[in-house]
Amino acid sequence: MSDTQAMQSFQARLRGKLIQAGDPEYDAARKVYNAMIDRRPRMIVRCVDVADVIACVDFARTEGMLLAVRGGGHNGAGLGVCDGGLVIDLSGMRGVRVQSELRTARVGGGCTWGDVDHATHAYGLAAPSGIISTTGVGGLALGGGIGHLSRRYGLSIDNLLEVDVVLADGSVVIANEQKNADLFWAIRGGGGNFGVVTWFQFRLHPVKEIIGGPTFWPLEQAPEVMRWYRDFIRQAPRELNGWFAFLTVPPVPMFPEALHLKKMCGVVWCYCGDPAKAEQVFAPVKNFGPPALYGIHAIPFPALQGVFDGIYPPGHQWYWRADFVNELSDEAIALHCKHAALMPTPQSTMHLYPIDGAVHDVAPGATAFNYRSSGWASVIVGVDPDPANKAKITDWTKGYFDALHPYSAGGAYVNFMMDEGQERVQATYGENYRRLAEVKRKYDPGNLFRVNQNIRPAG
Repeated sequence: MSDTQAMQSFQARLRGKLIQAGDPEYDAARKVYNAMIDRRPRMIVRCVDVADVIACVDFARTEGMLLAVRGGGHNGAGLGVCDGGLVIDLSGMRGVRVQSELRTARVGGGCTWGDVDHATHAYGLAAPSGIISTTGVGGLALGGGIGHLSRRYGLSIDNLLEVDVVLADGSVVIANEQKNADLFWAIRGGGGNFGVVTWFQFRLHPVKEIIGGPTFWPLEQAPEVMRWYRDFIRQAPRELNGWFAFLTVPPVPMFPEALHLKKMCGVVWCYCGDPAKAEQVFAPVKNFGPPALYGIHAIPFPALQGVFDGIYPPGHQWYWRADFVNELSDEAIALHCKHAALMPTPQSTMHLYPIDGAVHDVAPGATAFNYRSSGWASVIVGVDPDPANKAKITDWTKGYFDALHPYSAGGAYVNFMMDEGQERVQATYGENYRRLAEVKRKYDPGNLFRVNQNIRPAG
């Protein structure tokens, strides 16, 4: 079959929109969340159903094309787009069906977590996810899913019950604990290495209104705040989650004008327990320091999930580096404070997400997510809307990471990684890597799905 005939046959199989260079929508369609990524695929297909996904996978395989899969487009390394290849854009597949009596939700592969929160909140339910509602479900969940509800209800993958997957040969399978259990094990932390997940089924939990928000302290107090936080969060009830941050206070009405654009340290809290106990739970937080800002109040869970959406819109320059951390030693804290004082732009930041509570209840080998026994997932991000500041934010992030990496557990949360090479990928999966490579050989022996933090098929 000629190239022209192959293209005609491919187009005839599609119900979704095929976009190529020269089309009016092309430049908008190839953009991802991180504006530092500027790749030019040969074609983008905005899929509307599973049949479109199958057609794309078949075409990429038979034509030997590079294939990328895009959900929400948030991936820091821009792994939802590629140069010269085919992009499967799932953003048109955004259905959510809640079965409230079963406390489950069936979620389309193109959904954002905002889509899920909107649908589940009406029933007083929620699925554990991340901290920004515009993040894609697929990317976050397949990498693990760390967020506001992790200490109480575990990672997103700990609440994943089943997936529908289009495999490299174009077939569609269901994977759960009973069917294709090896694949189900692998996709829970192994990212998009094994196929295109077109549907997810999640377990939901009774979360409607939470009590939470930010507390800020002056940057000069950061060493003592970090030491206090390190000890406090470990013994805090599981219903309380709090992630630590270095930040510049955004100049927005929700924060006092006197704090605008000040470099500070803080914790963003989410308490999903008995409201009658909230005052007692938060008493140590309110009394420590005390905080320069104590922003704890009752808030609908989706509002907390969306609070950073406006601060971090699509189209900014991002450079990420990350590690898992077992301990926050005093020496590491001193280095954190040194580099935080040098934050180069108002949106640059560092976060520490606690990895304990319900996350520790699952054995490290039970899913592909390897660093369950660690204490925190750290991420350092240089962010700015101006491309002229690309080098400044990148250099700060790399310098900060290089200083703290010797105090890390060795690997990183895959959702926070840039393109850092195979050695780093293997360090992230640790003892699970060999098993993942075997599963990869079974389901994708030709490594069709390689635009990701790639797990190569076992040789």
